[in-house]
Amino acid sequence: MKSSKKSHKKIWWSIGIIALLLLAAGGVKAYTMYTSAQKTAKQAYQKVKTPTVRNVAKVIKNKDPLNVLILGTDTGALGRKNKGLSDTMIVASLNAQKKTTYMTSIPRDTEVTINNTTQKINAAYNIGGATQSIKTVQNLLDVPIDFYVVMNMGGLKELVNSVGGVDVTPPLTFKYGSANVKKGVKTHLTGKEALSYSRMRYDDPNGDYGRQKRQRQVILAIVKKALSISSVTRFQKIMNSIQKNMKTNLTFNDMLALRFDYKNASHHVKSDTLEGTSETIDGLSYQVASMAERRKISNKIRKELGLSKTKKLTASSSSTDTTSSSTSEQSSASTSTSTSTDSYGYSTSSSDSSYTGAPTGP
Repeated sequence: MKSSKKSHKKIWWSIGIIALLLLAAGGVKAYTMYTSAQKTAKQAYQKVKTPTVRNVAKVIKNKDPLNVLILGTDTGALGRKNKGLSDTMIVASLNAQKKTTYMTSIPRDTEVTINNTTQKINAAYNIGGATQSIKTVQNLLDVPIDFYVVMNMGGLKELVNSVGGVDVTPPLTFKYGSANVKKGVKTHLTGKEALSYSRMRYDDPNGDYGRQKRQRQVILAIVKKALSISSVTRFQKIMNSIQKNMKTNLTFNDMLALRFDYKNASHHVKSDTLEGTSETIDGLSYQVASMAERRKISNKIRKELGLSKTKKLTASSSSTDTTSSSTSEQSSASTSTSTSTDSYGYSTSSSDSSYTGAPTGP
């Protein structure tokens, strides 16, 4: 009897969502958009092997603040064996109650250790895809990553065009590729112009940090424009672009929840960057973030999520050696059932092992 009630609840929940869409957009139009979005979401879905740190279903159900790791790759098509480098890496913290989004950029040259080897953080995606990127960020900053979205930056042009272009206010004047902008002057960018605007860094006095700021501008502009789309034709163009250029572990229902429960998070957007000092290691230039800087950024993100200050960051916590981490977790596992609260503020219980830190995957 209980399972029957749950089934009916699910059915009525689904009907309610569809009805809401029908009322908002009208008849066949909404149904077309709904089915198209559902199909696209299914094709874009790609589960990560890394165990979820928090119960994300519970997080979304309670409309609690959550983190989405945004990765932008710039080589080849998604799904190919050579994954490329994630030259864009942003932790977006969404808070539905406060109606805020806190975007933290991580420079692509940030120094980390992966499998006992010094690496730039943008190599994590090429080494182990989204799984490795998530593990690396969680260890670097001691923050939970609830979801990820990887976008082929080569497809940014198509995505911007699909929403009819975007408006930005440039923080500096420059010409680069197809972009020709003036500081402080609101400018409408086509897809080609937006791609150039997002890529330029050598003529920016702030280098990669300046580029990250412009990338955040473009991403936010796309999101805001997409949320206002009501045309079926325009919506379909967006879906086609996403289908070819995006992968995520957000299910269709997760996306609906974000659309309806977290849409107000875009009302107030704050941004920050993990800053480091330039150092040359083995002939290569890195950005090395100090422990104090990592703690500062960690605590800012954790505050947005309603979590306590970090207690786990140590001098070697940027390491994501999958072999040694797995061995460590196995040796410290408890064979009895236990319940504890991890550093991400979520109570966990296990009959086989206890969670002892940021997760490791195969």
